[in-house]
Amino acid sequence: MYTTYMSKPPSKVVYTTIIKKLKSSANPEAVAGMARYGINPKKNYGISVTTLRKMAWEIGRDHQLAQKLWKTGIRDARILAASIDDPQLVSEKQMEQWVTDIDSWDVCDHCCGHLFDKTQFAYKKAVEWSIRSEPFVKRAGFSLIAWLSVHDKKADDKKFLAFLPVISRESIDNRNYVKKAVNWALRQIGKRNQFLNRRAIETATQIQTIDSKSAQWIAADAFRELTSPAIQKRVRNKK
Repeated sequence: MYTTYMSKPPSKVVYTTIIKKLKSSANPEAVAGMARYGINPKKNYGISVTTLRKMAWEIGRDHQLAQKLWKTGIRDARILAASIDDPQLVSEKQMEQWVTDIDSWDVCDHCCGHLFDKTQFAYKKAVEWSIRSEPFVKRAGFSLIAWLSVHDKKADDKKFLAFLPVISRESIDNRNYVKKAVNWALRQIGKRNQFLNRRAIETATQIQTIDSKSAQWIAADAFRELTSPAIQKRVRNKK
């Protein structure tokens, strides 16, 4: 079951009211700050994710409203859309449409961690998107792997073992938005438990032998964290 924002029934909110609220909350200084971290400043009101999550909690789950908000192309509206959409009603077609619309890494990761990873298509799309050429579609594949590693507590280890060859294969992609997501996915798998930690470290060691700057960076960064005393203690204490 996915986690809802509220226990009461979803509020009946008017689309135009939400758009007006978003516009009135615009923060140009925040947009400039986000741009320095690689977040697309176009169609961006600069509203914090904390504020958008509060709005989502007040709205509740609303699949139809989510579709309307997404179509605006506004960064803040799209984050809100991913927060209120109902993963049980999300189709594979919708996931394909939304992922190809994404033009910023923050929207990508928010969609993957608050909606896509809770759908029945999550594992399938993680693999399919990992071989796509579009940078944010490919990032979405590895963002999904990372979020599934965190959120799908009851998943069998075999599901994550299957991702390790995918991570190794795509470690040569030197695009910043992609390589950081590949690294993220490997690190999150390695933090699930002691068994997967060993397998992830082995994968990092293998990736280190690849003649690629991105592969070398991914492997070194993942190896450093996964072998650290803090992570080793954490995985030893996990069942």
